Amino acid sequence: MITIIPKDAIIAEEKVRDYLLVPQRKNDKSKYLSLGGYSRDDFWELIRDIRSLLPGEGNFQERIEQGNLYVLYGAVHGPNGRELSIKTVWIETWKGEWKFVTLHPDKRKKR
Repeated sequence: MITIIPKDAIIAEEKVRDYLLVPQRKNDKSKYLSLGGYSRDDFWELIRDIRSLLPGEGNFQERIEQGNLYVLYGAVHGPNGRELSIKTVWIETWKGEWKFVTLHPDKRKKR
């Protein structure tokens, strides 16, 4: 099932600044994002570039306690000009709010 993720979906600054752009012991995304020139100091650049994917077609993944999860694939052009392919995860809460959950490098095989 495909659903349009709206342009005004919520992207929490804290999630980007204090999680995605900070090295983690497990599931670290900061190293991949740094390849595009993204940094914690300029976290707003990543927020802007994630938002540029919206509105977008989200593919339903699963129903969880908080709502329905969707995946949206796309590419962002980092501050250094390098393109990064990403898989973003979004939730539509039971209240009808759309929120950014996380992102991962897009590891699908290129066709």
